Amino acid sequence: MKNLVPNKKSVIEWTKAIVISFLCVLIIRTFFFEISPVSSPSMEKSLYTGDFMLINKLSYGPRLPKTILSIPFFNQRLYSEAISLPYMRLFGSPDIERNDVVVFNYPQETDYPVDHRTYFVKRCVAIAGDSLKIIDGIVYVNNKISNTNDQLQFNYHLKSDKDLDTVFTSKYNITEGGRISENKDYSFTLTQAIYDTLKSKTFISIIERNKEQKGMWDEFVFPYNQHHKWNVDNYGALKIPQKGDTVQLDSTNLCLYERIITAYEHNTLDIKNDSVFINSIYSKSYTIKQNYYFMMGDNRHNSQDSRHWGFVPEDHIIGKATRIVFSIDKVFGKGIRWNRILNAIK
Repeated sequence: MKNLVPNKKSVIEWTKAIVISFLCVLIIRTFFFEISPVSSPSMEKSLYTGDFMLINKLSYGPRLPKTILSIPFFNQRLYSEAISLPYMRLFGSPDIERNDVVVFNYPQETDYPVDHRTYFVKRCVAIAGDSLKIIDGIVYVNNKISNTNDQLQFNYHLKSDKDLDTVFTSKYNITEGGRISENKDYSFTLTQAIYDTLKSKTFISIIERNKEQKGMWDEFVFPYNQHHKWNVDNYGALKIPQKGDTVQLDSTNLCLYERIITAYEHNTLDIKNDSVFINSIYSKSYTIKQNYYFMMGDNRHNSQDSRHWGFVPEDHIIGKATRIVFSIDKVFGKGIRWNRILNAIK
């Protein structure tokens, strides 16, 4: 009878094969490509909740891991900082272009090392050195209207003569919003194309875009300071910090650079009698040590992005979202979205 117990040699060979396969997957995931789910609607209609996107890490140069002692794949919190490497990329600084869909580590999550922070995906609307402002929801970069796409969404107020139920939202592919009063008032998130379709419907008497007025200060918008009375629809003007820039520091603009100086570039900052001390040295200016970027979601009224937490540092950039590899409908429960699989992300 054939011996069913594996011998020592076969166990060693199988172990070698498993270890080599694991290392190959780990190297590909770290330096080349990674698949990650989209877990929020902030990029709809470009990316849907339930999409799985391919992250191309070669696009911006593979980033070397910061925390070497960590357990891959299982939990982002399982790591040790006993050995920590400085920020470094294999091919130099990332060459991010305006309107790229970029995956990066969430900058606000400072309780963890950079490479263990949550993945975010947004559109890069302005790169280091650009000036940016938003007027009535329209983005201007270097005083020119930024390239827009058909997938941008804004919140609209609708008033209807009939109930707008799930049959209505499914028909027009409206994934966010609903009734806001007993008088058949609704708030829906719409693209320009859906707006153009609905405004001609006789059962809709009012359809108008929600806008926050200029000068209306939203205290939850970066830099959270009444000297900059900005909101999500009217924001800036603001210059995106670039490596090598020297910025003058005063009581009105320190709020723009405080997080860069402390959290991202690891200096101490103190204010004594209206004077700024960086690393205990009196300072009237500061020289930026890395490039920064301004990220926004295509779902402009339903996105936590740079308007809320400021600039994204270069060392937080992971890669470019290039393609949808799989998609499942989590809103209407229609199963796999076959028409989205392998679509390019634009």
